This record gives sequence, structure tokens and C-alpha cells, in this order.
Amino acid sequence: MVRITEDLIRRRAEHNNCEIFSLEEVSLHQQDIERIEHLDKWCRDLKILYLQNNLIPKIENVGRLKKLEYLNLALNNIEVIEKLEGCESLKKLDLTVNFVGRLSSVESLKHNVHLRELYLVGNPCTEFQGYRQYVLACLPQLQWLDGTAVGRAERIRALQDLDDLRRRVLQQETEYLEKREKQKKKEQIKATVSKPQDLDHEDLNSNFSDEAKENRNQDSNAEYSPEQDRNLALNSHSEEQEREFWEKPCAFTPESRLEAHHYLEEKKTAKERQREPKCKVKAPRTLITAEGKVLNVNEAKLDFNLTDDEDNNCVLLDLHVYRHLDTSLLDVDVQPTYVRVTVKGKVFQLVLPAEVKPDSSTAQRSQTTGYLLLTMPKAHGEIKVKKAVLKTSHVKKSNKNAEEKPKVMIGCKRLEVDPSKTSTVDLANIVPKENCTAQRPLRFSWGLQARGAQEKPISKEFVDDPEVPPLI
Repeated sequence: MVRITEDLIRRRAEHNNCEIFSLEEVSLHQQDIERIEHLDKWCRDLKILYLQNNLIPKIENVGRLKKLEYLNLALNNIEVIEKLEGCESLKKLDLTVNFVGRLSSVESLKHNVHLRELYLVGNPCTEFQGYRQYVLACLPQLQWLDGTAVGRAERIRALQDLDDLRRRVLQQETEYLEKREKQKKKEQIKATVSKPQDLDHEDLNSNFSDEAKENRNQDSNAEYSPEQDRNLALNSHSEEQEREFWEKPCAFTPESRLEAHHYLEEKKTAKERQREPKCKVKAPRTLITAEGKVLNVNEAKLDFNLTDDEDNNCVLLDLHVYRHLDTSLLDVDVQPTYVRVTVKGKVFQLVLPAEVKPDSSTAQRSQTTGYLLLTMPKAHGEIKVKKAVLKTSHVKKSNKNAEEKPKVMIGCKRLEVDPSKTSTVDLANIVPKENCTAQRPLRFSWGLQARGAQEKPISKEFVDDPEVPPLI
């Protein structure tokens, strides 16, 4: 049974950005819906509703759609027109090819004052005498009935004979309802009868078609298996059943329509099952033999590196797990003699070269490559301690008593600086003291020498020239 769900309506509301509350038009045709529900709560603003070609048996849950103008319920299993009084804006109602036999239910549409078009073609009530006149007399607001315009004179004649028409319609309606009750009882009896079970293999072999027998006789050298014979018998039997089902005469009722629908659905599902590839059930993988021997298994076909680290006294397993695989899909099980890693349900099992300590083992995963590194300490043995070795530069010694030369690193060249030269500048000794007097500006005395000044001794080589006047 197909139900009207929120997901179904949203998929049908793509033109409205998948919004339900403001939806004005929705098409739910050919969905095999068997009941109208939820539309009056989720889509209050609906104006056009398409529900044709479904399996709806009655009209319900549409009375709150005050803005509904067009309701299409063609090709369904509706027998009574009801529960449409709340659709105040209804202008067009399509009930083509249904099972409306209670023509008096048309009078419930009197309250729909805006109703202009009504379609009842293909219903049992259209075979009643005076059908059209009765509908026009009951619904004076109609302008079109079954695609034909309603004339004024036709409506007046129908109103004049309304009492007579009502009496005849009710009589025919009673006869139809009695007939319908008998049909329902027959369908119930038919449903209670158990279906014939499948024939045995011998019966199916006896029901071979003539073509199959001829082909088998022509190719006598070919080998036929019992399974092939059974498949041929089943195919021929199903063809006969299908021909008998469609050629068998039956009344056109809601039950027969449902039966045909279910038959087509079963046939469709059977074809889909045949198209599906038959998956062979694999036997469970043997990881440990009955004798207790552990096997090496690599179902995931992963690359790995197994290293025996003697210095750290441990065994390292580097498993090349897929880079983007989620860590939650990995399951690691370390045992003393073997290790098992399950990657997305596929087993990787490896026998270890030495016994390890499962409790002290660790598992790490690389953030760049995604590889899984298992570090498993050995159960026996000791960790070797490395001796520290000091590396010194080689210095050439010419003589034992010679002074040690400064060590020079190989491959490096540096400039040697005199340690006596400092990098700082002594600002106090920029000008030497002995040259201070020489640097002073010259002083000329045009008068006598200052008191207390001592005259310089005249050198012996000096000769006084009388012609030169003395300086004053």
C-alpha cells in the first residue's frame, strides 16, 4: 500500500522550491495511492489537485481545502460522492471511469455553489434512465456536464420532471446496490479459496509444450539437465496461467481492478528478481585449521612490511591501509603468535616470527599516508643499549712538544683576527697628548712679551744684520 508521505509531496513540489505550506498545485497521479491523507493539514493553499489513475476507494480528508478549485479523481475506485461540502471554491470535479453507482449522492454537491463542471463518464450511474436530467435538476449551478454545455431549456425541463426522475433513479439505484452486494460476496468467496500450489516435477515435465519436445528430439546428442527441464516447464506453465488470467471474463468492479493491479505487481517483482544476478554464497574463510595452525590471509590484498627490530627487541608491521579509509573501519587483534587486522570486513592475518606481548603492543596511523604501524614488543630478549660515541675533529700534530694549534673544522674557512685588536673604539685617545700644542693656532705678539716670560736663548749661528730694523 502506497501512502502519501511528506517526502512524496516534496518531490512533487519542485516547481515551488520543495515548499509544502505554500503549495498551490500538486500532481500525485499514477502512484498507486490507496488513501487520501495529510493534504488538508500540510497543503492548505492547494488550488489544483491531481489524483487520477490510483486505487482510491473513497473521497476523504479534503474538506479543509477551502481554496481548492479543481479536483481530478479519474480512474479510481470511488463509489460514492461525499465529503466535498467544505471545498467552498470547487469549480471542477472529474470522476471519470470510477464506480459511482449511488447517483443520489450527487445532491451532496449542492453546497458547492461555485461548481461549474462535472465529469461522470464511465460510471455505472450514467447508464440509469434520466441520469443527465436528474443531475441537472439537482445541481442548478452546473454549466458543463460530461463535457457538454447545459442549455437553459434543458434545465427547465429537468426541473419540471424532478419528482418523477428522483423516483426512477432511486429504483434503479436500489437494483444496482443489490447487484453490487452479490458481486462483493462472490469476490470474498473467491479470495477465501486457497490458491493451487505449484505442480510437482513430474507434472511439470508432462506439461511441456510441443515446441520444447520437438527441439529436444531434434538435438538428441545435447545434454539436458533436470533443472533446465524444470525451468522450461515453469515458463510454459506461467505463460498458460497468464493467458488464462487475461482471457477469463469477469465483471468490471473495484475488486477485479485491484486483482489485476496486484497481479501486475507480482509479475513485475518476479521479473526484477530474475534480472538480479545470483550471488554465490562464499564459504567462510579458514583462518585457523583444525590442527591449530594459523594461516596467512590477505583478503584485502594490501601491501605490508614486516621488520624485526633487534635493537628495540620488537616486531614492526607497516600495513599499507587506504589513505582515506576511516579508522573506525579497522579492527586490530594482536595475539602472541599472530596478528589479525580486519579492513572493512576483509581479513588480513599474518604469522609473527617471534612471540610478542599483546598487552604492550601499540597501533599508530600516519596522518599523511594513512598507513597503519603496529609495534609489538617481543616476549623474550633484552633491549640493547647503545654506547655514546664522541666525534672529535682530526688534528695534525707535527711534534709532541710543539704548541697545540687551534682546532679548525673541516670544510669551514674563517678569518683570523688579532686578539689585541678590539672591536671597540677608544674615544679618549683619538688625539695624542704630545701633539696637542702643535695643533693650537699660531699666536703673534706685536708688543712686548708678557711679564714673567723667559726669552729664548739666541743660538750661536744667529748673525744680527744692522740694516734690518728691529721689530717693535
